[in-house]
Amino acid sequence: MLPEKTEYNPLVSIVTVNYNNAAVTADLLRSLAGNSYRNIEVIVVDNASVEQPKAILEAAYPAVKVILNSENMGFAGGNNVGINAASGEFLFLVNNDTEFTDGLIEGLLDIFRQYPEAGIACPKFHYFFHKGTIEYAGYQAVDIMTGRNSMIGCKEQDNGQYDEIKETNYAHGGAMMISREALEKVGLMPEVYFLYYEEFDWCEMFKRKGYKVYYQYKSLIYHKESMSTGKNSPLKTYYITRNRLLFMRRNISLPRRLVFMAYFSLLTIPKNTLTFLGRREMVHLKAFWRGVFWNIRNFKKSNDYVWNSRIY
Repeated sequence: MLPEKTEYNPLVSIVTVNYNNAAVTADLLRSLAGNSYRNIEVIVVDNASVEQPKAILEAAYPAVKVILNSENMGFAGGNNVGINAASGEFLFLVNNDTEFTDGLIEGLLDIFRQYPEAGIACPKFHYFFHKGTIEYAGYQAVDIMTGRNSMIGCKEQDNGQYDEIKETNYAHGGAMMISREALEKVGLMPEVYFLYYEEFDWCEMFKRKGYKVYYQYKSLIYHKESMSTGKNSPLKTYYITRNRLLFMRRNISLPRRLVFMAYFSLLTIPKNTLTFLGRREMVHLKAFWRGVFWNIRNFKKSNDYVWNSRIY
């Protein structure tokens, strides 16, 4: 167990990834400048943006360390670059479209102090443009049949109904604090995903090592949601489809995977195909099928990523 709060002030490395959104990332940095927890280092990893972000980021937070990737390494790859550059005893990975509130970091550190088995801790999320409305108060388990899950409390008015520290199934990738001790045992975020589902898979990796994921209601972060990819972008359609299949391949046993594949083949594929056709969203239809075919074309390659140990 960690020392008492009055005696403990660990360095926290805040890592965020920027991609052609320097103005949004600068807003995050400005929210850090007046934050109550001061023992931090701030690292921004730029994923080969067309714009040159360094000047605007340094103007918002002069002490920021900006790492310029030569290529877009995706969410997982970008965060892993930041993790490798970080010095903190704890690492706080946050989306660039979030803004901090006072007490956010302190509350998350309290989780690791109270629960020695904690590997990841997440705050409560409110929508930035609808403050007082919950986005995330924990995650339901991924459904074995559909390969989907939902956020607890999503779009509910926050009346304190989820004000309880609790273990949760998955971290929200938009803000998750990790202890270095756990990270060294678990390893980096799986980069095969590139975008979406990687934090779910990472949580499974933590759980396989005996760690738990916690939700801390006392910590609050505001999220602007999908500023980088767009709420219904073809990019999102492609990666959600591709990685939904990949996640299930990596994390469920063969008998249950067959049930999922039957559901996906007989229900999901026809439904999504007809929906996109009916809406004349041909670009989304192509993105959906690209995601499906990626798993077929890369069957052997993606199968190499599947662990023998399962949790379901």
